Amino acid sequence: MTLNQLEKLIAKIVADTFGPELDAGRLNVSLTADSKHGDYATNAAMVYAKDLGRSPREAAEELAGAIKAASTDIESVEVAGPGFINITLSNRAVAKSAQAATTRKPEQYAGKTVVAEYSDPNPFKVLHVGHLYTSVVGDAIANLIETAGGTVHRVNFGGDVGLHVAKTMWAILAELGAGGAEALDDIPEAERSDWMAKAYVAGTRAYEEASEEGHDPQPKLDILQLNRIIYEVWSLEPESVDTYKGLPVADIEAIYRLCRKWSYGYFDAFYARIGTKFEKYYPESEVAPLGLATVRKQQKLGVYKDSAGAVVFEGEPYGLHTRVFITSQGLPTYEAKDTGLLMTKWRDYHFDRSVVITGNDIIEYMKVVLKSVEQFEPELVARTVHLTHGNVKLAGNEKMSSRKGNFLRAVDVLELAGAANKAANGHDDERVVLGAVKYSFLKQRIGADLVFIPEESVSLDGNSGPYLQYAHARARSILAKAGKIPDAKLDDLDKQERVLALKISEYVDVVERSVDELMPHYIATYLYELAQIFNRFYEGSRVIGDVREAERLRLVTLYADVLSAGLSILGIEAPDRL
Repeated sequence: MTLNQLEKLIAKIVADTFGPELDAGRLNVSLTADSKHGDYATNAAMVYAKDLGRSPREAAEELAGAIKAASTDIESVEVAGPGFINITLSNRAVAKSAQAATTRKPEQYAGKTVVAEYSDPNPFKVLHVGHLYTSVVGDAIANLIETAGGTVHRVNFGGDVGLHVAKTMWAILAELGAGGAEALDDIPEAERSDWMAKAYVAGTRAYEEASEEGHDPQPKLDILQLNRIIYEVWSLEPESVDTYKGLPVADIEAIYRLCRKWSYGYFDAFYARIGTKFEKYYPESEVAPLGLATVRKQQKLGVYKDSAGAVVFEGEPYGLHTRVFITSQGLPTYEAKDTGLLMTKWRDYHFDRSVVITGNDIIEYMKVVLKSVEQFEPELVARTVHLTHGNVKLAGNEKMSSRKGNFLRAVDVLELAGAANKAANGHDDERVVLGAVKYSFLKQRIGADLVFIPEESVSLDGNSGPYLQYAHARARSILAKAGKIPDAKLDDLDKQERVLALKISEYVDVVERSVDELMPHYIATYLYELAQIFNRFYEGSRVIGDVREAERLRLVTLYADVLSAGLSILGIEAPDRL
């Protein structure tokens, strides 16, 4: 019997004993801090005593008797203090739950189709630490949903059209000069992403300076013209342009498409390195036509409004703000593209749920987009969940920006962790480096900013990914030394064995909670606590050569299996040897 199962049982007993009208949501069942007070405790009697017009102690005595009689898994029930109820499970029940820890699966998403959209880098720009963070978080959330029976489609959305592309192309064309697309062959593959990132910074600087009073406005005008040309490549620009500074549009398109291809190749290579794989990229050029058509159609029906030649959604009646969906030049904004993306994902997958994972900076933006779509496709919005996270920073770092060129690249984080691991642990095992980074990101609740400290991330003494990887390898080493593991029963557990078995049995409950909230940090916290309990068990209980060797090897096997399963959900490899 697990905590969740016990909580449901007590809720039923409360309803049967005191009446179904009592609010079961007020009921709490928790692990006790000291095994002398049983395995679990509930405040049920204290919560409902006032509603019943009875003393907590009297209500507790009645509930205690009913709980004890309800299941043979319960060894004893005692009333303590003013009305707490302490519950001790039988050894058989603890052992049974521990042995089912990795075989009993949560089912919240059984039979459901889920689209998980995350990472979302823009072609022509470099992957920064935010992309790494959302990739790690997105993978873990997708893994949670799959663990709970869902079919997950991992997708990625990025801007291959828009002003950032035009700024980058402006700087690229200025550097290539008359060499055109052929000059791109001289750029080594390993340097292409950084080369485009530098071009973006240069183009952004030129655009901003040209917007200032007293500066030559021509760079800005050139960039705006390039923006229209790039939209024209995808038939999204209503006005045709033949040349740009004497260069045929066909040549510009060739350079654009090659650099775009470089970007996606660079993305694929990095995702492969960190163990992430996407089923589909949704470029903005693909979803923008449907977004434009949808907004135009709904404009005629009054959802979107004309505003000085632009098309907007007025969010004020809903407590939001107004945003532009189509510019006065007839071009789609991010808002129209996101509208097209939602419609495209529905067309492709007919999802039961769409989970979109982004940074906190677009919370209000997404509220407006979703509220606008809700006016004509309420079911799609009801099925959409927007999860957001904070920024990743190094200690003492100012806010970083790819526009200014002072951003932290995704690869920089891996290199920092790798250097710290080499200095602290004497090796450069990529599995450990990735484990360090991923666990550092996932052990904190998604939402707030976090500070990444490379030295802490690789520590073998603290709450880190490598600590858990080594804990798993240590357990597998014990099992390897033993050879064949006997199929021992665990009905008769000593005190230390029981503590470990009880903690192992919590695994399914923790996964279920993580799935319910789509919060993987619960699993990270649990695995760390489990490893600590195992260390105490191992220090006080000899395994190999003990009269209880068979039982303890069985517990070590269950422990290692749970560690492996939990780390897998977090996207962290659990090596048998390190």
